[in-house]
Amino acid sequence: MNLQVTKPTDNLMQHWPLLCHRIIDHAALIHGRQEVVTQSVEGPIHRTTYAAIRDRALRVAQKLDLDGIAVGDRVATLAWNTWRHLECWYGIMGTGAICHTVNPRLFPEQIAWIINDAADRIVMTDITFVPLLEKLADKMPGVERYIVLTDNAHMPQTSLKNAVAYEDWIADVDGSYRWHVGDENAASAMCYTSGTTGNPKGVVYTHRTNVLHAMMGNTGDAMALTATGTILPVVPMFHANSWGLAFAAPFVGAKMVMPGPKLDGASVYNLLQAEKVTVTAGVPTVWQMLLGYIEANKLALPHLKLVVCGGSAMPRAMIEAFLQLGVTPRQAWGMTETSPMGTMSVLKPPVTDLPDNEKIDFLTAQGYPPFGVELKITDDAGASLPRDGRTYGRLKIRGLAVVRRYYGSDAEILDEDGYFDTGDVATIDPHGYMRITDRAKDVIKSGGEWISSIELENLAVSHPAVMEAAVIGLPHPKWNERPLLVIQLKSGMTVTAEQVLDFMEGKIAKWWMPSSVVFVDAMPHTATGKIMKTTLRDQFKNFRFPV
Repeated sequence: MNLQVTKPTDNLMQHWPLLCHRIIDHAALIHGRQEVVTQSVEGPIHRTTYAAIRDRALRVAQKLDLDGIAVGDRVATLAWNTWRHLECWYGIMGTGAICHTVNPRLFPEQIAWIINDAADRIVMTDITFVPLLEKLADKMPGVERYIVLTDNAHMPQTSLKNAVAYEDWIADVDGSYRWHVGDENAASAMCYTSGTTGNPKGVVYTHRTNVLHAMMGNTGDAMALTATGTILPVVPMFHANSWGLAFAAPFVGAKMVMPGPKLDGASVYNLLQAEKVTVTAGVPTVWQMLLGYIEANKLALPHLKLVVCGGSAMPRAMIEAFLQLGVTPRQAWGMTETSPMGTMSVLKPPVTDLPDNEKIDFLTAQGYPPFGVELKITDDAGASLPRDGRTYGRLKIRGLAVVRRYYGSDAEILDEDGYFDTGDVATIDPHGYMRITDRAKDVIKSGGEWISSIELENLAVSHPAVMEAAVIGLPHPKWNERPLLVIQLKSGMTVTAEQVLDFMEGKIAKWWMPSSVVFVDAMPHTATGKIMKTTLRDQFKNFRFPV
């Protein structure tokens, strides 16, 4: 019989659970006067502090408790980045309930399906989305009431069940509530993937994973937030846990600037300047609009130090444009399933000793993982492949904030070593830098060799007339598949297919060159801003390459 012997030096430290409400408690106590600034949905700029955010989050928690929300219940938010949304996050989690962020950019049928699948009892929403929810309400019978994140003066007339203005709702209580103290491994938040095939899958985060992810995000080689900095999280709070920024910023007391619904180039630029933002994070489409606005108006970014880009690959031309403005661009990679931070493209020795042009080569990669994340690449049989920067393989990940199983499913999704298959194809070099070469479903197999659609797209987007580019593989009678380059031009620009191909000539292997180029008026996008290649494949399913 084996008996576990406890040593006299074991378990002598305090038990202090990693709970999300501890973050806002710390921010209120140590950084209580730090500002949270919002471009409100109603219009005006709103200013508050971390201390006030915590006080009102306690009211949210108290009111949810009085409304019968129990530990483990799901409460949905369908809202922009605002101070009220932030209060709701901490209030929901502080009751022991689960904050379910719903992406309003999904198809309406998917929104209803997600809310029903999660069994959300309450939906908190901005006035923007009231008409959408009114159309879906009959399909979501489990929702008991709707809380509209506004005041009485801006509360719209609505048919939503038991609808109430947020400010009236929390005015009923005084905030004399004690946070629920539970297990750090209990669920605190959930987010559904935005997959283009089948129903979205639910990913459930715990208090522990959210807190540890915030610690990872605040390291110098990640988001690098500090109490003296100002962060503008352009990435919505409904995108993969807002990349953890709603936890990371109050964690260190950084000033937060919330953009609300206005994400156009002019609005983002005005907030960056007016609030002296030092760090910002978002997807490439937002940065394209920002850079276009800056170029058209001959502007500068004197305060901004770091821009983090995720969601899809950051083109080299975009990286160079930010460097010319004196801003450090930092490409990030991750997934809803990874909370989402997986890697960050930061220059480290010996890369820092390379010529500038070669440094940019590394900035175009997705980067290396922080402590708490482990990567490997394998062949289709699961055998590990060399980290030589040349060998392509299936990218797999494990770590302290990586999904183990999807919500409501008993299906095993990890390999025997505990790694999750991301669905990406990548290389990893001897320094640890990972480079996504394609999605496994998007890689083009031509004549027995692989062609990276992402590399072709990044090259095409660097043409001055190209707004967006997508490459899809289509059947070819000789080579099995060949790449078709689909282009959306910038407004007012013209270019021919031959001119685009001439621009690409010599920059890639000759056999990688797209076999044809077509132009579209607009690209189809997923709810997270990625180009929807499934739609393009369907659109061009009858296309035939010239022989």
